[in-house]
Amino acid sequence: MKIVAVTACPNGIAHTNMVAKALKEEADKRGLEIKLEKQGALGMENEITEEDLAEADVAILAVSTKIEGESRFDNLPTHKVKIDKAIRDTEKIVDEALKLVE
Repeated sequence: MKIVAVTACPNGIAHTNMVAKALKEEADKRGLEIKLEKQGALGMENEITEEDLAEADVAILAVSTKIEGESRFDNLPTHKVKIDKAIRDTEKIVDEALKLVE
């Protein structure tokens, strides 16, 4: 199972990085592959490519601001949540995303 995820907050620093780390740890714990893109003050980091999207089973958008390229995920089951919810309950967010592809 492959997940693509975008994390973004208005400043794009602290919460963006905290959620990216939490999603990576949760995916690793479950043996899932994940590609994480961060958007914020430094621009877009680790951009999700067309190839990543083609290989992905589901997307997680943990965002509290408008992101670049959201339409890229239109043809993929996508779980969109506020970034503060993803910080508080990363395990539940991953569970909800995986249910979209069951």
